[in-house]
Amino acid sequence: MADKLVVKVTAGVEAPERSNQAFTVAAAAVAAGVEVAVWLTGEAAWFAVPGRAAELSLEYATPLPELLEVILDGGTVTVCTQCAARRNLTADGLLAGVTIGGAAGFVEAVMQDGTQALVY
Repeated sequence: MADKLVVKVTAGVEAPERSNQAFTVAAAAVAAGVEVAVWLTGEAAWFAVPGRAAELSLEYATPLPELLEVILDGGTVTVCTQCAARRNLTADGLLAGVTIGGAAGFVEAVMQDGTQALVY
């Protein structure tokens, strides 16, 4: 079993099942004691803005704000540098604990021994 899990979320509210599944898997991994890093790219970058995660609604799914809280309590959330810039997002406008990072940081995270990476 991998010691670390990196989940890259590429979809936003336009693909609620895919988005919610990514966060559900990440939160479940945190609950299981796995070291988790979530990377938000594309439209998923908006989920790092306060109040925006609540815009994703999916029947029978745990609300995204609750999943994000679990992930931030036990893991990390990073927004893609270019994705943030394209949306005029800055670190000051993101949820507490969310950082902005580039491709080199993502590659470093996924290339560590004992790491499993998933892309949604």
